[in-house]
Amino acid sequence: MSNRVALVTGGAQGIGAGISRRLAEAGFRVAVADLNLEVAQQTAKEITAAGGEAIAVPIDVTDTASVQAAVAQIAASLGPVEIAVNNAGWDDFMTFLDTDEVFWDKILDINFKGALRVNHTVVPGMIERGFGRVINIGSDAGRVGSSLEAVYSGAKGGIIAFTKTLAREVATKGVTVNTVCPGPTDTPALRKFADNSGQDADKVLGGMTRAVPMKRLALPSDIAAAVAFFAADEAGYITGQTLSVSGGLTMA
Repeated sequence: MSNRVALVTGGAQGIGAGISRRLAEAGFRVAVADLNLEVAQQTAKEITAAGGEAIAVPIDVTDTASVQAAVAQIAASLGPVEIAVNNAGWDDFMTFLDTDEVFWDKILDINFKGALRVNHTVVPGMIERGFGRVINIGSDAGRVGSSLEAVYSGAKGGIIAFTKTLAREVATKGVTVNTVCPGPTDTPALRKFADNSGQDADKVLGGMTRAVPMKRLALPSDIAAAVAFFAADEAGYITGQTLSVSGGLTMA
């Protein structure tokens, strides 16, 4: 069991909530950081009721001052951040030629620069203390591409490359940096996409499920297990790696 402090951005629901719960079960003291503070508070309350330790923290990963304030609040309440899980993300589904620069900026600001802001804030303290675990949530869209997600795929591909480079830069400092890439995961966001696709939602989800060799979508708990692995003290010799959690959908 760990007693280390973990920050999970976008930790209130979906994959982020699954990660927050799993880390709490493993003994981490978890900061559920989210733009939606009300939902974050509910998730933290559920974790506490189950015997874990968690607090809710407001964060906007597109705002450096907000990130810095969140990290300061966590340090005051739980202690310095030792595990940073960069999970906050956003996407919409459309062909690249239907997008515009406003859309590009939003995708990059949340999915790519958001992780840069968090890491730039917390990694110096990790280096100073001689211990840290950074887990960036990528996507298989960033590994192999994904139709209707061109800009998101590019942002997540950037996360994968950034992770490898940061891992090299801090490898002698006791800090590891790895990427977890979810495949199709059964979350409210995915179901909203299915509902808004203009097709029968059950058929959309059924098609995704059939494409996966294991014949099911991932659950947030599946992604969380990979994050907990990288977060553990025992994973200290693993860095710069990209782990796909996709039920075999992608194997390259």
